[in-house]
Amino acid sequence: MKNNKKMSKKVHFTKMHGAGNDYIYVNTLLYDIPSPSDTSIKWSAPHTGIGSDGLVLIGKPSITSGADFSMRIFNADGSEAMMCGNASRCIGKYLYEKGLTDKTEIKLETLSGVKILSLKVKEGLVENVTVDMLEPRLSYSEQFDATVGEVLKAGLRSFHGTFVSMGNPHYVIFTDQLDTLDIAKYGSLLERDKAFPQRCNIEFAQLTGKDEFRTRVWERGSGITMACGTGACATAVAASVTGRASRSSKIKMDGGTLEVSWDEQSNHVFLSGPAAFVFEGDIELE
Repeated sequence: MKNNKKMSKKVHFTKMHGAGNDYIYVNTLLYDIPSPSDTSIKWSAPHTGIGSDGLVLIGKPSITSGADFSMRIFNADGSEAMMCGNASRCIGKYLYEKGLTDKTEIKLETLSGVKILSLKVKEGLVENVTVDMLEPRLSYSEQFDATVGEVLKAGLRSFHGTFVSMGNPHYVIFTDQLDTLDIAKYGSLLERDKAFPQRCNIEFAQLTGKDEFRTRVWERGSGITMACGTGACATAVAASVTGRASRSSKIKMDGGTLEVSWDEQSNHVFLSGPAAFVFEGDIELE
């Protein structure tokens, strides 16, 4: 028997956000998205599309991964991302509350490895999702040019930051001028600095209390976003290695607060926070 939904030109989508980091989610077990890069550009447009930070495809994992489901994520400019912590958390809520699984521990295959999602469930609803983001890397030649130092120039300014890879590249800058800094200007320049062969996510963070930071993000391929899960993790790791915080931090972003802990024994980073449905509907796939 043919699956009529899969043959339809209309695709059912779900809009979700994690701390304001909003994506369009499609279950590719039911719907084919032949050109996800082009589709992400079109659907992510704020005035002529659905409006989002990008497109997330939920599907079958590879046979060898041992995972339960897979995730592919495309930024608003069509580029494919390696990983997104907030999108992973949203997928945990999506899978459980839509009845695709009854597991409260889900293995999710991503381009940066299999991530484990731990769901906190109350009365059938997912209140919180924690993602094991695996180990951070402070030196990663594929993403960072080792010949370039930590000080980078953007326009007439110089920035001293910390390189952190959470499966995707981040450059974390600590500042006391977060409210007045032109995030769009300097973020866009630093994203494409020669130090980053694959471009880079840029975080600007300010210490606001013990183990608490206010962070604004310029995401590679999406620009300024309300939050970034891997960016929150990178901020927490950078804060710890530079002596600004312990191994557990609260990272307040434009869309909400995320909690990050960097386990000393396993060296794994754990990202926790809420996820929410925004709306859903059907859209023509051209």
